[in-house]
Amino acid sequence: MPDDGGKASGAMLAIGELAVRIGVPTHVLRYWETRFPQLKPLQRSGRRRYYRAEDVALAEQIHDLLHVRGFTVEGARKALSDSGTGVTQASRAYHAPEEGGAPAKGIAAGVPVEALIRLRQRLVAALG
Repeated sequence: MPDDGGKASGAMLAIGELAVRIGVPTHVLRYWETRFPQLKPLQRSGRRRYYRAEDVALAEQIHDLLHVRGFTVEGARKALSDSGTGVTQASRAYHAPEEGGAPAKGIAAGVPVEALIRLRQRLVAALG
């Protein structure tokens, strides 16, 4: 069955094709390769990258974690390593704040957001 661009399902994608498919620039995919050791496309002559079906699935999952769910790169790495290549329910708690910013300086990486929310509620209650 043809996939995007007329390619058969499961066909390898060049870096530009994958970038268009998931909606990120090619330099972002190259950056992800340096941060996610599981993402290892084939490199052919001229160092051209070709992504197999499993690489495409992983890149889509990384995109979902970072750009849809709001995980930090470190949180996404932890989520992927905790569950092999899938995201578990427990690992979904490791992400950036809901209000669209990076964590403030001094906040420990890897603290579940739910724990921080509970702590904030306790502090508010204690301060009256």
